[in-house]
Amino acid sequence: MTTDWTSQLQEELREFARDRDWEKYHTLQNLAALISTESGELLALFRWGQDAMTDCPDDVRAELADVLLGVLRFADVAGIDLRQAAQEKLRLNEENYPGSRKGIPDKRGSHGE
Repeated sequence: MTTDWTSQLQEELREFARDRDWEKYHTLQNLAALISTESGELLALFRWGQDAMTDCPDDVRAELADVLLGVLRFADVAGIDLRQAAQEKLRLNEENYPGSRKGIPDKRGSHGE
């Protein structure tokens, strides 16, 4: 049976947490905080106009990987199909921001997420 890379990583994360008895700490609130914290650490690498991709590319890769792993673990614990959620969000964004309106804020005054 073949599995996609995200499912494979989620299984590895599940085993990693299980082997360390960390599942009890992997609440949705804690995992959301982890994602936010790791995103902040990624952002911090680019503070003050720093070119982190030139200055410390390994740190950028590591922080981005931490964000990804946090998102994958959150989705796994929450039972969210990330592919489906992302496809739904892309369709919604297409409806809210059609190609002919590039750069024009929507009725709410934002550019989307």
